[in-house]
Amino acid sequence: MIYDSHSHTEFSSDSDMKATDAVQAADRLGIGLVFTEHYDFDYVESPHYKDMDFVFDPQKYWRQYEPLRGNKLLLGVELGLTPGSIEANKRFIKQVPFDQVIGSIHAINKLDIYYPDYYENKTKREAYACYLKNMADMVKANPYIDILGHIDYICRYAPYEDKEIDYTDLHDLVDLVIMNVLDTGTVMELNTRRLDSKTVAEALLPIYRRYRELGGEYIAIGSDAHKVENLGMNFPMAIDLAEFLGLKPVYFRERRIEYT
Repeated sequence: MIYDSHSHTEFSSDSDMKATDAVQAADRLGIGLVFTEHYDFDYVESPHYKDMDFVFDPQKYWRQYEPLRGNKLLLGVELGLTPGSIEANKRFIKQVPFDQVIGSIHAINKLDIYYPDYYENKTKREAYACYLKNMADMVKANPYIDILGHIDYICRYAPYEDKEIDYTDLHDLVDLVIMNVLDTGTVMELNTRRLDSKTVAEALLPIYRRYRELGGEYIAIGSDAHKVENLGMNFPMAIDLAEFLGLKPVYFRERRIEYT
C-alpha cells in the first residue's frame, strides 16, 4: 500500500484538518497516511506571522492521536531546519516515539520563504542558491532526520516569472544537497503538491534523475496536505515518475524504513 507520507492536521498552526476526517479520506483513497505536524522551533517573529507559532505539545499530540495509530496511520513530525534549532529539534523528537521525521527548509536567516521579504534585492539565482546551500548545510547538520522535505518548496512562493529550479544552472548546489542526503542516509521526498503541472514535472525530473545516478534508491511520496481534499493528490503522476526513475517509494514506521 502506498503511503501519503506528509500531511498536517489541526496540530499544525496552518491547518484545521481533523484527524478522523483525514483517516476516512485515506481509507476511501485506499492509501496509508502519516501525520507530520509542523515544529519550527526557531521561527521568526514578524507582523506577517501573527498567530503562527508552528510548535505543538508532543505529549498532547501522542495522547490524542495514538489511539488512531495503526497499520494505516502513523505519527510523525516535520521539523523546520535552521542553525538555531538543531539541539531543540533533537530534544523534541525524543519526547515521544515518532514514526517518521521530515526535515524541511521553511526560513533562512530569519526570513520565511513564504513571504516577499526573503526575495527583496535578490535575483532568482541568488535567492535559490542561498536556499539550496542552506538546505545542503542543514541536511549535513541534522543527520537524524528520515526524509528531506520538498526540495522545490521555494518554487511555490518565489515572485519570479520562472519559478522552477534550473538544474543546469544550479547543478553544483543541487548535487551538494543530494550528496549530503545520501551521506546521511536520508531519503528525498517527492512532494506531489505541484505535480499537476507539466512544467513542474519537467523541472523536477533532472533533479531526481541525478539523485538516482548518484546512488539514491528510495523516495518518500507526500502531498503536504493541509485539507482533506488534497490528501493523495497527484499520486498517479508521482508513482509513474518514481517507477520511470527506478526509485522505490518508502515511508517510516518507528523510525525504520518500510517499503510500499
